[in-house]
Amino acid sequence: MSSENRQVAVVTGASRGVGKGVALALGDAGMVVYVTGRSTATSGSQLRGQVLPGSIQATAEAVTRAGGVGIAVACDHGDDEQVKALFEQVGREQGRLDLLVNNATFLHENLIDPGPFWEKPLELVGILDVGLRSAYVASYYAAPLLVAGGHGLITFVSSYGASCYMHGPAYGAQKAGCDKLAADMAVDLEGTGVAAVSLWLGPQRTERTAIAGEQRRDQYEAFLAQAETPEFNGRVIHALLNDPALAGLSGQTLVTAELAPGYGISEEGGRLPPSYREQLGEPRVPHPARVI
Repeated sequence: MSSENRQVAVVTGASRGVGKGVALALGDAGMVVYVTGRSTATSGSQLRGQVLPGSIQATAEAVTRAGGVGIAVACDHGDDEQVKALFEQVGREQGRLDLLVNNATFLHENLIDPGPFWEKPLELVGILDVGLRSAYVASYYAAPLLVAGGHGLITFVSSYGASCYMHGPAYGAQKAGCDKLAADMAVDLEGTGVAAVSLWLGPQRTERTAIAGEQRRDQYEAFLAQAETPEFNGRVIHALLNDPALAGLSGQTLVTAELAPGYGISEEGGRLPPSYREQLGEPRVPHPARVI
């Protein structure tokens, strides 16, 4: 695939975890992938005293090895000017954008601790800044590039925590907010060829959950036994982007584990992760304004 024909994606928060896995899957599909984050060449992030490995440079190199073109851009998604500069760079270098994956999220190390919200650090509320507000800002600057191309997709990384109690009210509000951003952005994007969807991922196999699983086996062992890989979700996102029926899905909150079989996607060995719908709740329906 020539560079001129490659689809272009921005994956925010891709130093490690979900963002890294999604970026790798998009690279495997031959895309140009801009990966953002604050960890440039080495990781400065820790969880419970353990270093969380990964950097945007390492992810970009892995994307290129996978068959795509990985481009690392240092970006603090709590800084609107840095986000604006990111999309200006994409426009200048590529002249197009096909996909935005809003993944960057602030996760405090006490997020999964038991107890009521007022007994945890107030800093947990930062997920509403980097996680919800930052997704709005990235979408704001991405939208003109996407619309100019006449086809594209904005995705929000969400979870069942949008409709059930999971990790406390700040986490739940962030996930529910992402679902609502997708629903309402779809109304504004109607007729442009660009869709917006929110995706409920199941438990993920990441560097962070590996540490959490070691320290909270009672809470995580059963979930992680059936957890998804981020790469699995990246393949689903790529399939969504290229689905001829994408416009009809815009504004919806979708469960990646339920989408995967229709696209012929599974985990290694053919395993299909469960959707957890019965245990944890139903996705948000499309915003009513879209059908009025």
